[in-house]
Amino acid sequence: MATVQIDRLLETVVRKGASDLHLAVGKPPTLRLHGSLRELQTKVLEAEDTMSLMKSITPDRIQQEFEESGSGDFGFAYGDAARFRVAIFKQKGYCSLVLRQIPNKILTFEQIGLPAMAEQICRRPRGIFLVTGPTGSGKSTTLACMINWINENFDKHIITMEDPIEFFHPHKKSIVVQREVGVDVPNFSEAIRRALRQDPDVMLVGEMRDLATIGAAITAAETGHLVFGTLHTNGAASTISRVIDAFPADAQEQIRVQLANNLIAVLSQTLCPRIDTEGRVAAYEFMYVTPSIQNLIRENKTFRIDSDIQTGKKYGMQLLDDNLLMHVAAGRISPEEAVDKSKVPGSMVDKLQRSGFMVDRAQGYPDAAEQSETPPAGATNDAAKQAQANRERMMKSGK
Repeated sequence: MATVQIDRLLETVVRKGASDLHLAVGKPPTLRLHGSLRELQTKVLEAEDTMSLMKSITPDRIQQEFEESGSGDFGFAYGDAARFRVAIFKQKGYCSLVLRQIPNKILTFEQIGLPAMAEQICRRPRGIFLVTGPTGSGKSTTLACMINWINENFDKHIITMEDPIEFFHPHKKSIVVQREVGVDVPNFSEAIRRALRQDPDVMLVGEMRDLATIGAAITAAETGHLVFGTLHTNGAASTISRVIDAFPADAQEQIRVQLANNLIAVLSQTLCPRIDTEGRVAAYEFMYVTPSIQNLIRENKTFRIDSDIQTGKKYGMQLLDDNLLMHVAAGRISPEEAVDKSKVPGSMVDKLQRSGFMVDRAQGYPDAAEQSETPPAGATNDAAKQAQANRERMMKSGK
């Protein structure tokens, strides 16, 4: 009975194009559709239901892990229709599940809306490219698109390290080796260390979550490999700060130099519900590392990176707030959504109002001046003056 039921639920997820399926005691099965939760018109799940559903799809080793630690993660294929990444966990003593759909069809650069520089990044022989954003922002989809493009156009040896494996990449022009953390290798840092001896050209690190993994990824880029990685950060400048701050104080100077020399670009993204059609659209912040940005990283002046992004349009660079404003102007997302996803909501309200869009400041958004970014303690007077001049210029130009 449980197998039939899970099949029907998975078929519904695939048919409706939902991103997630939530199974919890006391609620009907619930889909996340276009970013919102939607209950299915079926029975409220009981403890026996969720346990049976879990056992119908979960490997024995994960069931044992679930009993011992109270949680487990794995992936499985639903025929040729899709793959699912599954998280099982205990809450209030009951079993709950969240299944995320991983489409079998990998999207193209144009379908995702990646910056034009993405193709050039894929052609680079070495360096590190970071895709960042909150959970569920499409980082895996973006990286799968880039890995697939390399696979179709170049004869490379590609090694991916994932937890768990999400998108499957068949061998095309390239050889694609996919290693699952916890199954094929104990952890990310060990996977990277071993990969360096496996004649790789391209490496994908599914999640740079700790010091050992971040250090190993930077070393891999420095030794002549193209490395793709993800972080849960918001914005290019904060990504660089997050990487550097992961290291002890006495090692940060060296890491700044290594990162400046090897970082290619940072793509920060978020997904926004559309108002012109069903679905969601990605909003991006894109930073391409120029000699000027290299110097800012070396000199620990990441607070000035946003100014360089604003003046780097010829490289395809753009700030997240500018991209959100563009989506509003094109009628793809609502002004309220742009404010909610903005890095500086007060400033976004001002920009929208100057562009003729109605946004109610009574909702609690502060003035832009109240949220202006201040250089950190220790910044030089010249740097502080430059930051102030940039803010004044932005206010006058209405950008």
